[in-house]
Parts: sequence; C-alpha cells; structure tokens
Amino acid sequence: MKRTIFGAALALVLAAPAFATDYTIMAPAGPGGGWDQTARTMQEVMQAEGISGSVQVQNVPGAGGTVGLAQFVAAASGDPTQLIVGGYVMVGAILTNASPVSLADVTPIARLTGEAVAIVVPAASPHQTIGDLVEAMKADPGAVSWAGGSAGGVDHITVGLLAKAAGIDPTKINYVAFSGGGEALAAILGNQVTAGISGLGEFLPQVQAGTMRLLAVSTADRIAGVDAPTLTEAGYDVAVQNWRMVAAAPGLSDEQKAAVMADIEKLNASAGWTAALETKGWENTFLSGAEFEAQLAKDIAATEGILRDIGLVK
Repeated sequence: MKRTIFGAALALVLAAPAFATDYTIMAPAGPGGGWDQTARTMQEVMQAEGISGSVQVQNVPGAGGTVGLAQFVAAASGDPTQLIVGGYVMVGAILTNASPVSLADVTPIARLTGEAVAIVVPAASPHQTIGDLVEAMKADPGAVSWAGGSAGGVDHITVGLLAKAAGIDPTKINYVAFSGGGEALAAILGNQVTAGISGLGEFLPQVQAGTMRLLAVSTADRIAGVDAPTLTEAGYDVAVQNWRMVAAAPGLSDEQKAAVMADIEKLNASAGWTAALETKGWENTFLSGAEFEAQLAKDIAATEGILRDIGLVK
C-alpha cells in the first residue's frame, strides 16, 4: 500500500509542469509609446496564457532607448529573468548617440512585430492631404514641425526619407523628438507642432475619435480598413516598417537562452498574442534564432547608410 501511494505521488510530481519563470521586461521609454505597449502586451498575454507566473514592466526612458539599454546591460548580466524590448528606433539611436553599448551587448531573442509608420495632423489643421504638408515643407522646411520618437529613430528616418523623396534637404527638417509616445501625443493634440509621426497603433484611437487626421502610412501597400494612402501611392518613393524585438540579458548559458526562447515562442504561438496584434494593428513578423541575428546585422548596416544619407550620422 505504501509503495502504491509513493508511486502515485512520484507520478504526480513527474507529471507536474515545471514552474513558470517570473520575468521583468524593461521598456526603455516612457509610458504610452510602442515599446511600452509591447512590453505591457507581453505582460498581459504571458500571464494570461500561463507562460509566466508574474511579469513586471519597468520603464527607463531616455535617448532613444540607449539609457535603458546601458542600465540593462550593466545590471542584468547573467540573469535569465530579465528581458528588454527594442527595435528599429533603438538601432538608429545607438548610431546617432554614439552609444557605448549596442545590441551586440545583449542576447537577441526574436523580432516580434512590424507596424506601419503613420503621419497625422490635428483635426483642425489646414493640411488636408500629405501633399499639402509636403508643399508646406517645400515652402519653408523649418516652419513645419514634426513630433515623433527619439532622434535617429524610425520616425525621424521616415521624415528624412520623405523630405529627400520630395526634393527637400532632409537636414533642414524641424523634428522634435520625444522620449515617450504620450508626450508626443499631447504635443500634437495641443497644436504645439504641425504634424505627428509614429506607429499607426498609437494614433488610431485619436483618428477614430476625430481629434486627428491621418494623412498617410509608410507601408508599401495599402492597409485594409485604414482610410489613408501610402507614401508611395501619394507619389513619394518611401516604404518603411517599424519593427520591434525582445532581447535577453548578456552572459546567458545556452540552456538559459533556449529556455527564454521557448517562452517567447509560446507567446508568439498563443491565441492571446494573435488577438492582441489584431487589436493593435501590429503585423506578426516573428523571426528568431540565427535567422533573426543575421537579419538584425543587415538592418543595422542599412540603417547606418540611411542615417548618413539624411545627415544624422557623419
């Protein structure tokens, strides 16, 4: 009898799932922006899907994510419970800020999402179309102010490419960088700037509420359900997609990296994540492992070339 009870108990122990890892995700920006939204969506889905028992989000804004990145590299080394989100914006900020730390100092795990960059104006703006806005830039580039994310990020790059495509000196654009999406949103809604540029998902609620006018999106093709032309369709040869990624701490063992990778793969495959992406208008561009590391290297090289073309990197 004792053996039977012991055997049953042992079977239950062996059958029980391993305890889920508790994670802390750093969003290296202020509340309200794309990285913050990404981290908090990961938090919600990983907890709801049982991938993690507890997920905390930490905001560390500054310098296009490089302040948070430096803090993460210094404090999280060897800790497999620490994650950081980043993406295209961080690649540009590392280059333009000559950051002493880079994505080579963390453990890339996966590219998660892609999102169109959107150009908006306040609802009361006299600029009815993207053509109107570009004509105003041609008349006086400095008189058209743009609210967007950090200097050298995807928003800044997109404005520079638009200016270049329209025959305007991209070094003369009046770009106002904000460390958080909430701050940029307030500047646009408060009519403190001429236009705003950021991920489509950050602007859609205001566009739908009628407080902002969506002039154009940056994708190569029109987005279903979005009433706005692409920049290419409007006559400007510009196609940009903002992508976001998750990385782990430096100094992890192969086993620790594999465990983190497995949890992020579960996140990507979950119904909750699929539903969240649809709600936010994010495209699933999941890429992991060696393929992601190779693509990341290509993206860094390409971004450096673009930043040189528009005068942000010498």
